[in-house]
Amino acid sequence: MTDENKKPVLRAERDPDDAPRGDKPKRGKDSGSRKGNGNGKTPAGGKPARKRRSLFGRLVVFTLSLGFLGAIVGVLGIFAVLNYYGQDLPDHTQLAEYDPPVATRIYAGDGRLITEYAVQRRVFVPVEAMPRQLIDAFISAEDQNFYSHPGLDFKGLARAVLTNVKNYGTGRRPEGASTITQQVAKNFLLTNEVSIERKIKEAILSFRIEQAFSKDHILELYLNEIYLGGGSYGVSAAALNYFNKSLDQLSIGEIAYLAALPKAPNNYNPYRNREAAIERRNWVIGRMLEDGHITAAEAERARAEPLTVRPREDTELVENGAYFAEEVRRELQNRYGDKGLYEGGLAVRTSLDPELQSIATRVMREGLLDYDRRHGWRGPVAHLDDLNDWPRALRDIEKPAAALEDWRLAVVLEVSADAARIGLSDHAGTIPFEEAKWARKWLEKQRYGAQPKDMHDVLEAGDVVLVEPVAEEEAADGAPEEPDARAADSPSADATDTYALRQVPDINGALVAMDPHTGRVLAMVGGFSLNASEFNRATQAWRQPGSAFKPFVYMTALANGYTPASIILDAPVEFDQGPGLPKWKPKNYSGEYYGPSTLRIGIEKSRNLMTVRLAHAVGMDAVADTAVRFGVFDDMPELLSYSLGAGETTVLRMTTAYAQIVNGGKKITPTLIDRVQDRTGRTVFRHDDRACTDCKGVFWTGQGVPSVPDAREQVIDPVTAYQMTSILEGVVKRGTGRRIAELGIPLAGKTGTTNDSLDTWFMGFSPDLVVGVFVGFDDPRTLGPRETGSSVAAPIFKDFMAAALDGKKTPFRIPPGVQLVRVSHDTGRPAMPGDTDVILEAFKPGQTPYNQRRLDGMSYAVDPGGVGDDTYADSTLDGLGGGAGGTTGTGGLSGSTGGGMLNDRDRPTASGGGGGGAPQAGGLY
Repeated sequence: MTDENKKPVLRAERDPDDAPRGDKPKRGKDSGSRKGNGNGKTPAGGKPARKRRSLFGRLVVFTLSLGFLGAIVGVLGIFAVLNYYGQDLPDHTQLAEYDPPVATRIYAGDGRLITEYAVQRRVFVPVEAMPRQLIDAFISAEDQNFYSHPGLDFKGLARAVLTNVKNYGTGRRPEGASTITQQVAKNFLLTNEVSIERKIKEAILSFRIEQAFSKDHILELYLNEIYLGGGSYGVSAAALNYFNKSLDQLSIGEIAYLAALPKAPNNYNPYRNREAAIERRNWVIGRMLEDGHITAAEAERARAEPLTVRPREDTELVENGAYFAEEVRRELQNRYGDKGLYEGGLAVRTSLDPELQSIATRVMREGLLDYDRRHGWRGPVAHLDDLNDWPRALRDIEKPAAALEDWRLAVVLEVSADAARIGLSDHAGTIPFEEAKWARKWLEKQRYGAQPKDMHDVLEAGDVVLVEPVAEEEAADGAPEEPDARAADSPSADATDTYALRQVPDINGALVAMDPHTGRVLAMVGGFSLNASEFNRATQAWRQPGSAFKPFVYMTALANGYTPASIILDAPVEFDQGPGLPKWKPKNYSGEYYGPSTLRIGIEKSRNLMTVRLAHAVGMDAVADTAVRFGVFDDMPELLSYSLGAGETTVLRMTTAYAQIVNGGKKITPTLIDRVQDRTGRTVFRHDDRACTDCKGVFWTGQGVPSVPDAREQVIDPVTAYQMTSILEGVVKRGTGRRIAELGIPLAGKTGTTNDSLDTWFMGFSPDLVVGVFVGFDDPRTLGPRETGSSVAAPIFKDFMAAALDGKKTPFRIPPGVQLVRVSHDTGRPAMPGDTDVILEAFKPGQTPYNQRRLDGMSYAVDPGGVGDDTYADSTLDGLGGGAGGTTGTGGLSGSTGGGMLNDRDRPTASGGGGGGAPQAGGLY
């Protein structure tokens, strides 16, 4: 075999008729010639020659091979993509516990809605409680294959692609193919970012969600979460906001409209895009018909139904509860945080009484306005030098935030002696002088000028003022002429309204009304207007209570052996305040001194000197203890000035303290919230936490009322509390609060006025309602000469009680152990025949001011000081220099008008006072 024969034959050198590769002869065996013999047969000793494959066949094989290889690569690529994007996806299992942001709703005590707090106004409704027709409408509009696809609707996707290709270049909005499951994945677990990456993640999560949850659970998530415009999150909130209906009250047309909104709520706004909204609604109705969810007749009626939007009725909300609601909001925020408040879906039942709240708001505003008008006119809101274009200039002036809703801005166009002609934004009007003659010029320190003689003393043309409509009167000679003919857009003068001149009061105040038996706050006003300031003067303003604090001094004395008939000296006194400091010389408001007086008179007439002497006698440590137990202060300094109300406290604290006087000395905790329930209805807070096992699961069959234990602390003896109640009732009948006695209702209370009349108070109560009123400037300054608690705060209290009680006369309850004795009011002596100032005084057992004896067949009481039968001889008050059992003050304090200084070592003991009877204060009696 030659080397040439051993050379391999290249594939290109083969004969086209070569045998197939499988028949190729082996090397080294008869390979001298590889060509056929020309007859189509294999040469001797070889195999048949292979036929060559056609070009088409090779292309088919290549294509199939390439496709198979591409499929493998594609599968591997998809797996890699899914693996890459599926590694750090949000945990979809969190959707098992759906906890959406739900509005917190605040309710009044009668169940009416006060307000809502929410980031998203949503009302969660389980899918089982949703009407089937509503669910069908959303499925028809958004995802008709919802119950059959695994998370992605491939048919819908292909249809959307074809439609978008067909509509390419027409300007139409591309159709989407997102399923309800994909929207759930996007809304709950992803962002709204428009990207391929987000769509891939959305698809992965959709498959996972479908595998983890039922279709109904996915629908529940979707229908409660979706935004439907107008601040409506979820279908229930949308039904309320658009139609003021619950879901089960919606018509087919209304259901179809809600189902039309998910695509683009703003595009189908019923006010701005009404025609588009109706067209989209009708499309949804057609889809519901096509899917067999409604009949043709129902579809026809639904299409003919007008799209009538009925926003939620504002009348459902309790009016005038802004300060109360804001205080509740603060408490909920402190208790549950921002998330719990705005997203927790809490149902909060408050103690608010809507009727009392309305009364409180009205009387507080009227009281502040009355005071403000008494002290003059501070001038217009603004002034226009040019009246040529006054309507446009008026529109540019902002109405003061504190102005009431029915007050309006007006421009004074012309002034005459008896009236001012004004222009408002839409018509003309008149201010008669009778409605402006209160407007004396305001002077510094709340003084005021002379009474205006006519309208020229009050207003001038160009003044921009606040006015309030008071009546509509027909003009004597027809309609008034055009306000200003020069203004092209002047309002028409076809109205003849009469207006009163108004100004926003510079002063402010607060009122709290409380149930004294439970501590439930029934009404709260924190100022003239929440729009001007959210600062709540009932809870956040710390002010001096002045004489309104005195009852706690006198109660301390009553708890330490004194009686209402104990004698206290009303005379000048001074105290050493320490090295380098001047003597402290308290004075009575009147500047006069009245000599020995009963403890009762000390409160009824609000005598400062008697109060200081009494506080010194019983000790400021004891007074401080009483004030802290009643909750007036958390920690009170033991300073004598505090006995006159020099400390700072709040209206709510003082109201609570007075409530504990009238309720028999029981400790109460003020509350605005009765109960809080979470979104599932579980009670998470309850003010009255007493256990009542007999109250649960009980049906009324005429049996007795279950007994609930009262474990409240007794802060003071019930008899002592009643003694103070009786004395405070005397304040209303004969003392500084006597103007309230005109109501003819059992009422008790105490005025309070601080130095220079910076703060004025009235704290008072009926047997079942306690009310605290404070009036003062936010930046403390004098309220003016002769302004006190009785002239500023008491009238507000009076007006409130007149409306709240409406003549209801409930007597004060007398606890066991009280002994009522007929005594002379002025002297505290037992009543004698012919006395005209007789009262029934309350005493504790063993402290009654008499030993029973008979004179001329009549029984009478004697010995109020317990020093014998001759105590009330006329000479008793002459030259008193320290009664039995007492001590004299230094400085030779003798006589009823003596002066001098008292030191701690001169303080009589609690058991002091003649003959083991009631002690006397001031180191004299």
